[in-house]
Amino acid sequence: MGQPKRKQSKRRSRLRRGANQTLRAPLLAKDADGTAYRPHRVNLVSGTYRGRQVFDTES
Repeated sequence: MGQPKRKQSKRRSRLRRGANQTLRAPLLAKDADGTAYRPHRVNLVSGTYRGRQVFDTES
């Protein structure tokens, strides 16, 4: 395998690595009542997880 002729600068390396570090909005799933929540987590608005009531949300 070939070897580089010159040392790659820190700026050039960081630009290449940083090109893939973009901020993305979290994925959201919709519940049966239409509220959005993070998948594989408890819906904090309705208190359900996978269609089952996990905790009571009313005060």
